[in-house]
Amino acid sequence: MGKLRAAGPRWLPALLEKLLHLRGLYHHPVDDRRHELAGYTKVNLKEDVEDQAPNFGLGGKIEARMARVPLELEHSGVSYQRLAPNFRLPFGHTHKTQEEVYILISGSGRAKLGDEIVELKPFDALRVPKDTPRGFEAGPEGAEMIAVGAPHTGPGDAEMVQDWWMD
Repeated sequence: MGKLRAAGPRWLPALLEKLLHLRGLYHHPVDDRRHELAGYTKVNLKEDVEDQAPNFGLGGKIEARMARVPLELEHSGVSYQRLAPNFRLPFGHTHKTQEEVYILISGSGRAKLGDEIVELKPFDALRVPKDTPRGFEAGPEGAEMIAVGAPHTGPGDAEMVQDWWMD
């Protein structure tokens, strides 16, 4: 979004902000996203949240915008995910603690949950318990979905399963 960042870990500014905020030393800059007097935070998932997929070598195949930190969520997480047409994620995952709900907002797709394949169409909401392995594949027109997870667990809750969904 046009901001220059110092070299270093991408998470460092958010951690510093959190630590200063906890000590009462940090006040958010005024912008159109943060309205502390009103008690809410507004972001546009496509414009204000950075796509993390290129950081994992998946740019062009998937768009993954994790909004927990930009939204200042305390007890949950939310993300926007877009999969290219007919693209299947090359991994599955489970969680130690977090339950997730995936809502397909456009396109079509399939989810592999354990040993079962579930077809998804727009506005299907799919709840997945923490320990159920899951993976996703887009249909011929691609797939866009919103994922919501709770409780907030921070890094280390997800366990990746490589080469999990193989035909």
